[in-house]
Amino acid sequence: WFILQYMSGFGNEHVSEDPRCPGALPEGQNNPQVCPYGLYAEQLSGSAFTCPRPTNKRSWLYRILPSVCHKPFKPLEEGHLTHDWDEIEPDPNQLRWKPFEIPKAAQNKMDFVSGLHTLCGAGEPRGRNGIAVHIFVCNTSMIDRCLYNSDGDFLIVPQQGKLLITTEFGKMLVEPNEICVIQQGMRFSVEVFGETRGYILEVYGAHFELPDLGPIGANGLANPRDFLVPVAWYEDRQVPGGYTVISKYQGKLFAAQQDYSPYNVVAWHGNYTPYKYHLEKFMVINAVAFDHADPSIFTVLTAKTTRAGVALADFVIFPPRWGVANNTFRPPYYHRNCMSEFMGLIKGHYEAKEEGFQPGGGSLHSMMTPHGPDADCFEKASKAKLEPERVADGTMAFMFESSLSLAVTKWGLQTSNRLDKNYYKCWEPLKSHFNPKCK
Repeated sequence: WFILQYMSGFGNEHVSEDPRCPGALPEGQNNPQVCPYGLYAEQLSGSAFTCPRPTNKRSWLYRILPSVCHKPFKPLEEGHLTHDWDEIEPDPNQLRWKPFEIPKAAQNKMDFVSGLHTLCGAGEPRGRNGIAVHIFVCNTSMIDRCLYNSDGDFLIVPQQGKLLITTEFGKMLVEPNEICVIQQGMRFSVEVFGETRGYILEVYGAHFELPDLGPIGANGLANPRDFLVPVAWYEDRQVPGGYTVISKYQGKLFAAQQDYSPYNVVAWHGNYTPYKYHLEKFMVINAVAFDHADPSIFTVLTAKTTRAGVALADFVIFPPRWGVANNTFRPPYYHRNCMSEFMGLIKGHYEAKEEGFQPGGGSLHSMMTPHGPDADCFEKASKAKLEPERVADGTMAFMFESSLSLAVTKWGLQTSNRLDKNYYKCWEPLKSHFNPKCK
C-alpha cells in the first residue's frame, strides 16, 4: 500500500502519523499516562537537553514496543571499518584511487554494513570530535538487520545504484545525484537493486547544518525547502528467527537480537530526523566579472567547530554552471590548503582532471599538500578563447573538506589495491613559461 511521500524543510518541527492509525500522536503533551492505540512513547535526543533552542534537537517516537527490548549486545566482526588512524605510517602525497571494486553477488554477498570500508579520518568518537570517510560497496539488501550509529552522523552519497532506506521515521529512496543524512542513533536498513557503490562522510560531535549566507542574503545555495523528510510508516512484524540490531559504538560494531522489527513507529514528531536532498536543486553562486570566488560558495552542508568559520567538515559540490569570468584562468587554481580535501565523482568528468579521476574513485589532497589542474588542463585553459561557456554539464564532483589532518587507512593505501601510483605524473609535463623580457 505504501507510496513514498516526504515532508519538506530543513530542521523543521515535523509531525507525522501513519494513516492506518489516525490520531496516534498524543494531543497537547509528549508523554501521556496511556498513549493512543496502546503505544509506547520514546524520545530520541540529538543534543544535550540544555542546548539553546536553535541547536536543540529531539524527536518523540510512538512505537509498538520500545527499542530497549533486545538481548545484550555482543561484538560483531567489523571487517574494514576502523578508526585506528595509526595502523600505517602517514602519507602526505597527493593520493588518487581508481573506482572502488564492487564484489559480484555470486562470489561474495555483501550488504551495506558488511560493505563499509574506511578510507581515511581523524579524531575519535569517544572524545566527540572527528570525522571519517568511508566507501560502501554492496550487492545485496539488508534482511532482518538494521544499523544505528552511536558515534555520529552519516552523510551518504550514492554513486552507482539507488538505495531504498527504511528508517524509524519512514522510507526514503535515494538515487545517485541525491544525498541523505542519517543522524546519530537513528536505526536504518538499506535495500539495493544490484551492484551499488557510494561514499560516506561521518562526523563525530556535530550535526550538519546549512551554511550561513552572509552577504549573499536570504536565498541561495541549498534552499531549506528542498530538503525532504520521510513520513511515518510502521510494520508490526514478529521475527521469531531473530532480528539483528547493529550498533556502531566507539568505532566498533556490536549486534543484539530481538524478535520484532524496529520499524514499529506509528507516529512521531520533532526536529531530529533523517533527510535527503537532490543536488540539482542547488542554486549556484559564481563570479561574473573576473577571478574566482572561493569554493566555499559551493557548500551544501557544514558541520561546525567551536571556532567561528572553521568546519569540522564541509560537504561541497561542483555542479553544472556557466563560466563567464574575464581575463581569468577559469579551472580551479593551484593551491596549498590548511584544510584536508577528499574528492569523489558521482558522474561525468572533473574539469581540472579529465583523465584518471573517474566516477566511483576518489582523491585526497592532505593538509598543505600542493594540488591543482593537470598539465593538459593548464595548457588548454591558458589558451582558451574566453567566452561564456557551460562548465561541468553532465557531471557532479564533490568534496569532503575538513580542518582535521586526515590519516589514510591500511585498506586505503594497500588492501584495496585501488591506489593510482602514477597520479603524480599528471603534473610532470608542466613546464616553465617564464620570460624576464616579456611582461
